[in-house]
Amino acid sequence: MTNYVTKPIPASKPSVNFMERPWGSFRQYAFNQEVTVSLMTVQPGMRLSLQAHTGRAELWIVLDEGCEVQVGEEILHPHAGDEIWIPANTRHRLASRGPAVRVLEVAFGNWQQADITRYEDDFQRPEQGE
Repeated sequence: MTNYVTKPIPASKPSVNFMERPWGSFRQYAFNQEVTVSLMTVQPGMRLSLQAHTGRAELWIVLDEGCEVQVGEEILHPHAGDEIWIPANTRHRLASRGPAVRVLEVAFGNWQQADITRYEDDFQRPEQGE
């Protein structure tokens, strides 16, 4: 297995800053850090491959009800607003158990498709890479 680690990967979930303002508040997930942010949408009844990444850790922020998330051997049914930390080299999967669901992904490390190892895949894609 190729090692795609070229940027620092946090060993645990980075702190999330909560900031209050007169109009309300915001949560700051990365402050002047090099990260990759993606909005993932999973269609009804669909799921990502069971996968792991060597070059990145991911923080998933659930935006919609109806997600099923596997992290390691644990199966979660998070609510909108829940945060899920996925360390590098940890098997994980996102699925929709209802309507389309969205998860905001903040990836720490070196985001690239080549670092994916798939353990299960509904679409018969290769074990490594895209």
